[in-house]
Amino acid sequence: MDETYWESRWQQGQTGWDLGQASPPLKAYLEGVTDTSLAILIPGCGNAYEAAYLVERGFTDVTLLDIAPTAVARLREQFGDRVRVQEADFFAWEGAYDLILEQTFFCALPPDRRPAYVRHMHRLLKPGGRLVGVLFDREFGTTGPPFGGSRAEYEALFAPFFTPRVLAPCYNSAPPRRGTEVFISLEKPT
Repeated sequence: MDETYWESRWQQGQTGWDLGQASPPLKAYLEGVTDTSLAILIPGCGNAYEAAYLVERGFTDVTLLDIAPTAVARLREQFGDRVRVQEADFFAWEGAYDLILEQTFFCALPPDRRPAYVRHMHRLLKPGGRLVGVLFDREFGTTGPPFGGSRAEYEALFAPFFTPRVLAPCYNSAPPRRGTEVFISLEKPT
C-alpha cells in the first residue's frame, strides 16, 4: 500500500474513510485546547477536516502529511499558506510536535507496520506531547484496509512508549462509527 495504491483510490473516488466532517471525538478534544501556537501534525490527513477546524479556531502551526498527490494538490488549493501541506511518507518524516492527531491513518496501515508507527510517533512528539485520536475497536473480516483491532491490543502496543491519559470507548463517534471506536490521548513522557 504505497503512493500508487493511495493515489489510485483518490483518483477513483474510493475514499470510504471520509466522514465529510471533522471527527466528532477529535473536534470535542480540540475544543478544550487553548494554546493556538502548538505545533500540530496530521499524518495521512486525507481531506483534513480537522485542519479546517483548527484554522477556524486560530491555530497557526499545523502540518498536514499525505502520500497521495491528488489529496495534497486539493489541500494546497484549499488551505493556501494557512497550513503546511506536505506530500511525504510518514515513516520518513522528521519534525517535533506538541500534538499529533490520528484519524483513520493507523487503520490504513497493515498491522505489521503498527510497531514502527508507534516508534515513529514517539520520535516525532516533543516530551510531554500527545498523540490524540480514534482507532477502530472492531475487526473488519477483510484483508483491509481498513485494518481493525482492539483496545487490549492498543494498550499493549502503546504502553512501552506512552503514558495513556485516555484509552477508552468513544462516547461521541460519528453515527456510522458509533460503538466501534476507541478514543486515545497518549502522552510522551517528559
